[in-house]
Amino acid sequence: MQTSLPKHDIVLLGIGHTNAHVLRMWRMKPIPGARLTCVSNEPIATYSGMMPGVLAGQYSPQRMEIDLVRLCAANGARFIHANVNGLDVDQRRMLFEDRPSIPFDVLSIGIGSRPSFSGVEEIDETVVPIKPMQTFIGRLETRLREAHASNPHRPLRITIVGGGAAGVEISFCLPGRVQKLLGDVDLELTVVHAADELVAGTLPGTQQAVRREMEQRGVRLLTNQRVQRVTAGNVELVSGEKHEADVVLWATGAVAPPLLGQLGLPTDERGFLLTDETLQTTAGDPIFAVGDTGTIESEDLPKAGVYAVRQGPILWENIQRTLAGEHLVKYEPQRTFLKLMNTGDGRAIGEYPFGKSKGLTLHNRWMWKLKDRIDSRFMDKYQNYRPMEMAMELDDQTAEAVMRCAGCGGKVAGSVLSRVLKRLDVPPSEHVLVGLEQPDDAAIVQPPGGRAMTLTVDFFASPLDDPYLVGRIAVLNSASDVFALGAQPLAALAMITIPVGKPAPQEELMYQLLAGSLEELKRMGATLVGGHTIEGPQLSIGFTIVADQGDGPPRTKGRLREGDRLVLTKPLGTGVLLAAHMKAQCKAEWMKPLLDSMLATNQTAAALVDEFDIAGVTDVTGFGLAGHMLEMLNASARNARLHLNDIPLLPGTAELIAAGVESTLTPANRSAEAAIQQKGNFHDVPAYRALFDPQTSGGLLLGVAPDRVDVFCNRLGELGIFAAVIGEVTDPVQDATAGAMIVVE
Repeated sequence: MQTSLPKHDIVLLGIGHTNAHVLRMWRMKPIPGARLTCVSNEPIATYSGMMPGVLAGQYSPQRMEIDLVRLCAANGARFIHANVNGLDVDQRRMLFEDRPSIPFDVLSIGIGSRPSFSGVEEIDETVVPIKPMQTFIGRLETRLREAHASNPHRPLRITIVGGGAAGVEISFCLPGRVQKLLGDVDLELTVVHAADELVAGTLPGTQQAVRREMEQRGVRLLTNQRVQRVTAGNVELVSGEKHEADVVLWATGAVAPPLLGQLGLPTDERGFLLTDETLQTTAGDPIFAVGDTGTIESEDLPKAGVYAVRQGPILWENIQRTLAGEHLVKYEPQRTFLKLMNTGDGRAIGEYPFGKSKGLTLHNRWMWKLKDRIDSRFMDKYQNYRPMEMAMELDDQTAEAVMRCAGCGGKVAGSVLSRVLKRLDVPPSEHVLVGLEQPDDAAIVQPPGGRAMTLTVDFFASPLDDPYLVGRIAVLNSASDVFALGAQPLAALAMITIPVGKPAPQEELMYQLLAGSLEELKRMGATLVGGHTIEGPQLSIGFTIVADQGDGPPRTKGRLREGDRLVLTKPLGTGVLLAAHMKAQCKAEWMKPLLDSMLATNQTAAALVDEFDIAGVTDVTGFGLAGHMLEMLNASARNARLHLNDIPLLPGTAELIAAGVESTLTPANRSAEAAIQQKGNFHDVPAYRALFDPQTSGGLLLGVAPDRVDVFCNRLGELGIFAAVIGEVTDPVQDATAGAMIVVE
């Protein structure tokens, strides 16, 4: 929740070992007046040091993963999940493929490296590169299953290309993963390496230990060999030799990701960004390149994680010095360091050099324990997703106000609104066709001699720290009301409350908000025509939508028919997930479905209403499914039955509800329970509790005739729209004073 605007923008592109240190330090000592933004094309970062242990079954895959969504939320940083396609260095802006650029005052680039395919003429689908490592385990398992299923009665033939540390560790640890995945399968492992020396730069004793272990395990080793092509299950070497392979893992030396060549910054012959000893790029701009991404001009360093880790404190210091206008400090790489390679059997090969050619090599359980301790301590630093503690001076009332949910979860309770409207004496108007006397979320007015127009307004505090996405969601949430009434949006007026700050950051924030808003307005055939902006304590945005109602009758809520099937077009759970995000409890794997749901338009589904003779329609937002359904039922004088097992939930919703997470509006929404009859005790069932969860940009709830519901849902599916039949409209209301009832079973 944005309450102030920054004077400086620090942007991290890629969250590898070095940039992750900055994020950690930000938690402990944020720079006053600055904002930290983390940009990544993946919401998960992985620690490569644990990958062999995951293959061997010594760790779960989650143990090597850093959830960037939760880590950024917990550490007070903004996270942007997007693909970068360049930089405007002069204007100091980062460019994206499908969203507006963002500014930076200091930028650190740490997007790692990729395996080299240099000299390879052709590869096919049997090849599985180890990077990007975030998806390596999933891609590997898919390929292993496919290969085994194609011929389950012969040994599984796996070739590993690359005899560096990664390729060697994979050869030792992969059998454990195969056994867990496929059972007792015979393996034929081959390692192809371009040089004679395995694990380049290690001591003779270490290389001997590696070769000895490979020999004992029956791993075929081909050195001084390069792969020319991989086709149709065959690996062809430059020498002309061929051998069959069902799966080919690619773990060769590092080359630069293609993106680095698009940034307009100096690079070395391999495409990595050139830096000086301060880690700043040689272009002289406030741009740093760290880890594998950078090459220090005066040093000849291998691409190894140990250097990236040691660069972290230097980068953090130099970011602060850059903003303060001070001289930068130099990074001095260590000349010797401990090397540890997991052999997957509870042991590790450890090497500590005493010089260029001397040192100690050990292969035992103590080395594995040492490696496990080092790796685990490193990950413990970045798997702490507990949010920063609020100031102890806050009283209970202030703390509650600060932690109030945003989005539609920040609405005033429906019961409060209802009581207020009953106390008002609103004069009638012949020009108002649908107004306060009806429970619809938009009004329909007809000026003298004119066409009927639909008007709606929606406004909420920002539920996310990405203003571009907030602008898109706010438009979709506002327009959903007019879609439900069958109107076509024409124009929108924006209402924005923006935090106090200097003109430049205010301008940037409004640009991001309105750029996202315009994107969605254009898609629905409308445009932005004006609005009003004020300064306030937190970022809020809303829209007044003006729409053409057309010549047909409005689709009001009160037209449900007995027997109609109740169809919901989006799963529930946005309220609890956004509440969890405030507390850094919303996992990255849950965030994407959440955003996809909120960014899905209701316009397409609403356009089918007339075709399928659908009666009642409403959108499900702040009052939750139960609250909005009761509005429809009371307006239609009908009762309903809900099938709890058919209530769809967004990923993570059930888990979070079971853990006691809920939106701040949920308790008020539970007033709808007075109209619910349970055929069982469902109070602790997540799907039941989700009935009261406030939805931001929620789906439509429609009453569809029973003989048309299957065709309707199939049509929605063909259009890529979610649909679930969750219940049916039943008998008429017997006691109008008591209101409608919902039977849950």
